[in-house]
Amino acid sequence: MLGSYRRALNAGWTDNDFVELVGRLNDAVAAVDGHGFEITPLVCQPELAAHLGLEHHLWVKDDTGNVAGSHKARHLFGTMLHLAVSAANEGELVIASCGNAALAAAVVARAAERRLRVFIPTWASPAVVAKLEVLEATIEVKERRAGAAGDPTVAAMVDAIDRGAIPFSVQGPMTESALDGGRTLGWELAEQLALSRVRGRVEIFVQVGGGALAAATWRGLNDGIREQWLSVEPVLHTVQTEAAAPLNRAWRLLLSETDGDPEAALEAARHDPDAYMWPWEDVGSSAASGILDDLAYDWLPVIEAMLTSGGEAHVVTEEMIGTVNILARDLTGIEVDATGSSGAAALLDPTVTKRVNGDAVVLFTAGTLD
Repeated sequence: MLGSYRRALNAGWTDNDFVELVGRLNDAVAAVDGHGFEITPLVCQPELAAHLGLEHHLWVKDDTGNVAGSHKARHLFGTMLHLAVSAANEGELVIASCGNAALAAAVVARAAERRLRVFIPTWASPAVVAKLEVLEATIEVKERRAGAAGDPTVAAMVDAIDRGAIPFSVQGPMTESALDGGRTLGWELAEQLALSRVRGRVEIFVQVGGGALAAATWRGLNDGIREQWLSVEPVLHTVQTEAAAPLNRAWRLLLSETDGDPEAALEAARHDPDAYMWPWEDVGSSAASGILDDLAYDWLPVIEAMLTSGGEAHVVTEEMIGTVNILARDLTGIEVDATGSSGAAALLDPTVTKRVNGDAVVLFTAGTLD
């Protein structure tokens, strides 16, 4: 079902050729990171559900034990498969990231013996920087300047791409293939919900920075529904922090200008996207630093998913992010960080939980960094 697989077969590869490529690259990832990719667990969490006031089951998809400690490696492994299939083996890879994506990129690039340049902000975690150095990534720190719109690390990456570098990002508009590998999370979720005999309405709460996680997971889950692995009615909800909420702003503008008409809102977003999505003017700080993107780059498919499924865009406070992380760690035993559990923070709002009419799913996407 991967796009890279179809691309390989169209180029004359055999099924066995592709399987061998995946195996070799996964073995190389394991040699770098200590383990390769595995299906990560989906676990019902009744204690957390009860504490949040949910009347139905709460399922936690725990991706904290994935390669490089987060879901980001799924996206980048998918991109590396596209590069390998297309024989795009020359040139430096580049990514802009403050943490998890950079680490994932460094692991996958090192495994594939590719050069990687990482553009990071001034406030990147020293632990992240130290690991990037161990993985032999070239690091460039970019400072946000007063009055300048947009993320300076992304601007630096775009400039590098214009000069011939190869995008190795988790942002769909810059690296379209990143959504391909990210769908694996949705495929796993579809299989696991089916095996747990979940039926009917399922409300999924996903934390959003750039938006690739929500877009890819939604596509993967709906692939499973289309393939008749399971029979559910999924609803997508997005969660952002007050420190940077460009998706929520776009969502509210669209609904206000179209009187809440989903078709009209989607048409407006596609017709004039810049009227609804532009850089967040004053990005603040947050414990959930991994979702502080000043643009939701993959916002259009995410907006479409919410409009067509009946979901909503939520903004949570810093207090909610901290509280839900403590609850998540204490009640599930999962060593998830504040970014990784932030999607569950919307469920601390009783007005939200009261509207949940079916099982709920949250994604724990990043573990604590040693």
